[in-house]
Amino acid sequence: MADAPSASLGSGERILVVGPSWVGDMVMAQSLLMTLKARHPGCRLGVVAPAWSQPILERMPEVDEVVPLAVSHGEFGWQARRAVARRLRGRFDRALVLPRSWKAALVPFLARIPRRTGFTGEQRYGLLNDRRRLDKTVLDQTVKRFVALGLPPEAAARGDFAIPRPRLSVDPDNLVEQRLALGLSSRPAIGLMPGAEYGPAKQWPLEHFRELAERLVAEGFEVRILGGSKDVAAGETIGTGLAHVHNLCGRTRLADAVDLLADCRQVVTNDSGLMHVAAAVGTRVQAIYGSSSPAYTPPLTGNAEIHYLGLECSPCFERHCPLGHTHCLVKLAPARLLRTILAAEGELPENRIPTRRSG
Repeated sequence: MADAPSASLGSGERILVVGPSWVGDMVMAQSLLMTLKARHPGCRLGVVAPAWSQPILERMPEVDEVVPLAVSHGEFGWQARRAVARRLRGRFDRALVLPRSWKAALVPFLARIPRRTGFTGEQRYGLLNDRRRLDKTVLDQTVKRFVALGLPPEAAARGDFAIPRPRLSVDPDNLVEQRLALGLSSRPAIGLMPGAEYGPAKQWPLEHFRELAERLVAEGFEVRILGGSKDVAAGETIGTGLAHVHNLCGRTRLADAVDLLADCRQVVTNDSGLMHVAAAVGTRVQAIYGSSSPAYTPPLTGNAEIHYLGLECSPCFERHCPLGHTHCLVKLAPARLLRTILAAEGELPENRIPTRRSG
C-alpha cells in the first residue's frame, strides 16, 4: 500500500464499488458487498457497473444504489465515465476498484473521492491512493481478490479470511409470469447452459448437451436451455425436435433467468456467468470445466458437483484449444452427467420453492 489516507471505514461510510464487466464476476462481487455490510453496519454501498448488470445488482440486498455506466466491454468511454464522475462528486467517502485496468479507476478519481483502493496495475499510481500489491499465491481466486479489497491490508495479506457465498434474491411472482408466458410444464426442470462468453475451449460439445437432454426427458424431466442471444443457435442444436425441451436462449431478461434458474432442480453448465447465478440462487450445479480451472473460479456454493478431467494440458486458460481437439471436454461423457444428476435427485427435497430475499 502506498500513500494511503489513514482514515478507516466506519458506520455510515459511503462506499462506491467499481464493479467488473462479466456476469460471473459481478455475482462473485456480492461476496465483497456482504463483507462490507457485515464489517461496517450502516454503511451505504453504491456500485458503478455496466448497464446490463443492473438486474443482477437489484437482486443483491446489500446494494443501496446502482450507478449504470453506459460503456461496452473493452470500450474506453471517456465521455460516459466523465459524466458519471460529475454526478458522483461529493457523494462518497471511499471507492473500491475491482477491475485492474487503468480506465476502471477513472470514475473515482474524476469524482474526487478521497480514498481510492485497488490493486496495482496498468500504472494507476495517480488514480489510486490506497494501492494494494496482488499476491496471486495468497489471493488465488477471483472472489478472494474482491473481498480482500474490503479488508485492512494486513488481514487481506494473510488470505485466511471468510468469504460469504453470494445469495441473489428471487421473485416468485415473476417466476409464475415467466412459466406461463414461456409455456413451461409442471415437470421437474433441469437447466442446460451451453454458452461460455470467453470462448469455445470452455464449452462442452453441443452433441453431448443434446444427448443428455434426450436422456433427461426420458427420465421425466423438463429441460430448459438458457443463455443470451448469442446462444440461440446452440439452443436449437440441442433442443430441436425434442419434446419437453425449451430453448429459452435470447427469450428472457437477465432477471428472468435468475428466477427460472431458481426454479430448476439442477443445472448443467459450462464455467460461465449463468453458472454463478445458478449457484447464487441455491440450485444444484453440475459444473463442467475444460480450459479453465475449478480452483480459480469455482461455483460459490456447497451444492455443486465439479466435472473436470484434469488432463496434462489442463487448464490452459485459452479461448481456443491449442491442440485442436478439446479432449478435456469431449471426453466428459453425457452418461457421467446423467448418473450424477440422478444420484443427486435422490438427495434433494421434493419441492424447493424460491422466495424473494430482499433487504
